[in-house]
Amino acid sequence: MCLRFVFLIVTCVLTALRISCRDTTWQTTEILLLRHQLTITQRQLGERSQPRMSWAVRALIALLLGLIPKVRHSTLKLIVTPGTILRWRRDILRRRWAARSVPKGRPATRQNIKALVLRMAKDNEHWGYRRIAGELAGLGIKVAPSTVWAILKKVGIDPAPRRNSPTWAQFLRSQAEAILATDFFTVDLLDGTTAYVLTMIEHATRRIRILGVTATPTTGWTVQMARNALMDLEEHANRFKYLIRDHGAQFTTAFDAVFQAADIEIIITAVRAPVMNSIQERWHRSVRAELLDRTLVWNLSHLRRVLAEYETFYNEHRPHRALGQAAPLKPLPDNVVDLDRFRVARNDRVGGILHEYRLIA
Repeated sequence: MCLRFVFLIVTCVLTALRISCRDTTWQTTEILLLRHQLTITQRQLGERSQPRMSWAVRALIALLLGLIPKVRHSTLKLIVTPGTILRWRRDILRRRWAARSVPKGRPATRQNIKALVLRMAKDNEHWGYRRIAGELAGLGIKVAPSTVWAILKKVGIDPAPRRNSPTWAQFLRSQAEAILATDFFTVDLLDGTTAYVLTMIEHATRRIRILGVTATPTTGWTVQMARNALMDLEEHANRFKYLIRDHGAQFTTAFDAVFQAADIEIIITAVRAPVMNSIQERWHRSVRAELLDRTLVWNLSHLRRVLAEYETFYNEHRPHRALGQAAPLKPLPDNVVDLDRFRVARNDRVGGILHEYRLIA
């Protein structure tokens, strides 16, 4: 808006310089012509029609009118009334004094304090804005709770988080070391039968265990697989406190009793809520996308063989983002020192469907 006002002033100055070089008779004729055109325009618009003008145009008209003696104002033909000009001037003065009288308010919050507030909010998801303000007061930093509220709200963090219970994702993260998950998935074989695969995964390490493959998952078979799983866990079984499963008919009371005898609590997901067992469901997607969708499985014997290969590949080689790109049973090696001289060999699994790469001397 200010740039437009400056542009209008410069335009008027240049126009005045150009007009001053003309003959007096020519100037008088041009003024008469312009007054006549203005009279016609006002007659066509009518008395009730008010032209719309921007702030810059209003300011320029008021400025030019101030350069003309007041005794000549009555003879001027303007598109606005004198009262309008006076009101514009009053508005300009009102805005000028209002801008000077605006209170300055509180001093701006320092950037390091904002960073500390956000750090506390992210480190303690159950803290509200008043709790964070109290923690800052304990450090000798006086910040109003409303300021903490505004900082959190600006970055999209709820200033007053949930107080009743943690979300499912929070529960899984906090209890990952103590959580097992199990589930069935099916595989259609070329011999016309359907195989049921029972698997188990550790949330913390992402280690997968393929407990068994069968065409008829009876109660006795499922219970025996549960006993085998506890035997595989051996002395590590006592660090697991929860087992997540769904409402599958194969999971009976006898199946739950095997784990409950080892002080492992059974957590049953809601009906049609695979997100509550998301880590197990994600593994099902991996085994299908990386193995089963890329090969033809003839029978149960063939399925057991390829799944055993994939279990070894998944636990000992496949990188996992949740583990920092390490494998469940194999930590990341030291960084390669000489990036110009190193050799890599490839090891194929399942007939070349899966590839493993390793450094060689």
